[in-house]
Amino acid sequence: MAAFDIKKLLQSVVTYGASDLHLVSRSEPQIRLSGTLKPVNLPIMTGEDIEEMCYSLITEKQKQQFEEDNELDYALLLPGIGRFRANYYRTLGDIAAAFRIIPIDIPSLDDLGSPLVYKSMIKREKGLILVTGPTGSGKSTTLAAMINEINITEHKHIITVEDPVEFIHQNKKSVFSHRGVGDDTKSFAAALKFAMRQDPDIILIGEMRDRETIESGLTAAETGHLVFGTLHTSSAPGTINRIVDVFSGEEQPQIRAMIASSLVAVISQALLPKIGGGRVAAAEILVTNNAISNLIREDKVHQIYSQMQLGQGDSGMQTQTQALVKFLKEKKITRDIALQYANKPAELPKNI
Repeated sequence: MAAFDIKKLLQSVVTYGASDLHLVSRSEPQIRLSGTLKPVNLPIMTGEDIEEMCYSLITEKQKQQFEEDNELDYALLLPGIGRFRANYYRTLGDIAAAFRIIPIDIPSLDDLGSPLVYKSMIKREKGLILVTGPTGSGKSTTLAAMINEINITEHKHIITVEDPVEFIHQNKKSVFSHRGVGDDTKSFAAALKFAMRQDPDIILIGEMRDRETIESGLTAAETGHLVFGTLHTSSAPGTINRIVDVFSGEEQPQIRAMIASSLVAVISQALLPKIGGGRVAAAEILVTNNAISNLIREDKVHQIYSQMQLGQGDSGMQTQTQALVKFLKEKKITRDIALQYANKPAELPKNI
């Protein structure tokens, strides 16, 4: 009998309002609260403890898959407790696990205090909206809130392709087809290829991680669909370069032309510790206009940043520095935190 009840442990993680639970042998369980890891007041675990806890949550097929690959990604619903994204892996031969809490109640854009421009960009009929940032920067939550806004206000068919499916939306005005890679479809690329025959209005791509997926996403955005996607990039102009760099030299001009014509916006966000607890999302927002489309087409992405700095009137564009300065003025974050998270730390002092 393991010394721990994994369901009780996950229940307490939800009660604490933590974002993650880590189980690693030779350590007590650890939870992430407001971005910081904290040990839970429990005994140190062995590999056997963790194996018993982790195997109690999965099917025989998942267990087989883990023993073959030494990696397992899946979503877990514990009725009355919550929904989790789980990853099992091995460390020094022992099984280890990370659980991310996925809220069952999907926040609205207002709940998140999101910039107003988010509401206008999601009203577009077609195009590509990218939400980027490092792991744990709240990309999934921002996307879920945007999709939720569409669900409350419009009659659309929304297909999500994720690995695994995170937020599960209830059909309000829209109809959802949630597709989990591995469970419901073979791969992102396969799901996107067939999505075109499923009459979608909106497609959410959980991760644009390879060339085929990126190409399918761009094509869908060009052919009259609104496409949402995520990438692990930390600045808006950097996101465009990352997409172009996936393709070979002779393909790049065509890809740049596709991005120039279909990109609606790039939101690059980071979650910063807030004064007094909790976290706040600092977003760099690029909204495409004619000038920016031309810079993308002409391979002058390095000039986009200065376009964003010009303070585009009502466009809703902002650089990360402008977002940090605003939070500093509102006394939401400390100067040290602003400098620690800044993409361009040298710019901050001049603007404060």
